[in-house]
Amino acid sequence: MTLPKTYADGNCPLARTLEVVGERWTLLIVRDAFYGVRRFGDFATQLGIPRAVLTDRLKSLVREGVLTREDGGSGGVEYRLTDKGVALWPAVHALMNWGEAFYSPSGAKRVLRHDLDGGLLDHEGRCLACGSAVPVPEIRVEPGPGFQPSDPDSEDDPVSSAINTPRRLLEPITTPRAPG
Repeated sequence: MTLPKTYADGNCPLARTLEVVGERWTLLIVRDAFYGVRRFGDFATQLGIPRAVLTDRLKSLVREGVLTREDGGSGGVEYRLTDKGVALWPAVHALMNWGEAFYSPSGAKRVLRHDLDGGLLDHEGRCLACGSAVPVPEIRVEPGPGFQPSDPDSEDDPVSSAINTPRRLLEPITTPRAPG
C-alpha cells in the first residue's frame, strides 16, 4: 500500500523525507552510490533490482537532487551523489548499525575506518584513533568479521570485487564497458 501524499501534520520532516527515500530499493541505491557504483547496469547487477524499478528510482533521486545524472565521458551515463545525497550518510550509517546490531549474528559485514590513520569509526562516525568526526570522503569501507560474499560467483563481477575490497566511500568504481 502506498503512503498518502498528504499528512495530518504536513510539516513533518520525517514524512517528507520518506517521500524521497522511503520507497523499497531507494536507500540501497543510495548505499551503493556511497560505495562508488555509478552506472545503471552496475546498480542493476549489484542489487538484482528490476530495470524498470531502477529507472524510476534513479529518475526520482535525480529529480529530488539526491543524485546527478551526467555523461560519463565514454558515451555512458553516470549517477553521482550530490551534496544533498552525501548528507544522507548519517541516516544510512545509522540504519546499517541498527541492522548489524539486530540482524548480523556473525558480526559486521563491513567496517568503517578513518582512511588517514586506519582508526575504526564508532556508531557516530568518530575515529577511535584520533577522535575526529570523519567526513565521508575520508571513510574507508572494508570487509568485516561477518563478511561473506552473497553470491559465490560475485568475485567474477568487477563491481562486486571492487565493493568487497577496502576502498574509500564515494571513490568511483570503474569497469570496462561492453562493446556496442
